Amino acid sequence: MLKGLGGLGDMAKMMKQAQEVQGKMAQMQEELETIMVTGESGAGLVKATATAKGELKGLDIDPSIFNGDDKEVVEDLILAAIKDAQAKATERAQSEMAKLTEGLGLPPGMNLPF
Repeated sequence: MLKGLGGLGDMAKMMKQAQEVQGKMAQMQEELETIMVTGESGAGLVKATATAKGELKGLDIDPSIFNGDDKEVVEDLILAAIKDAQAKATERAQSEMAKLTEGLGLPPGMNLPF
């Protein structure tokens, strides 16, 4: 009876999948706020902890780096640790997104959300 409209079932299925993905993405965004990553510099003398969303949550600085007039070195180590934590946060977020989208049949390298 509706032979010409056979594609509508596929469209409905795609819409349902899109809604499921949207829900899973919202859940993943919440989870990224609880996943912690740690960046380091100076062989672990400075550690920066951030969420997988990249929000800095803490710094751990070994007191031994405060000797003498090493202010610039300390600043560089702190920045390096923060940048490392942010890079790890981005990597972790992409990894979590890949887990979510691997079953959707999207082309490789297609990043969501757009």
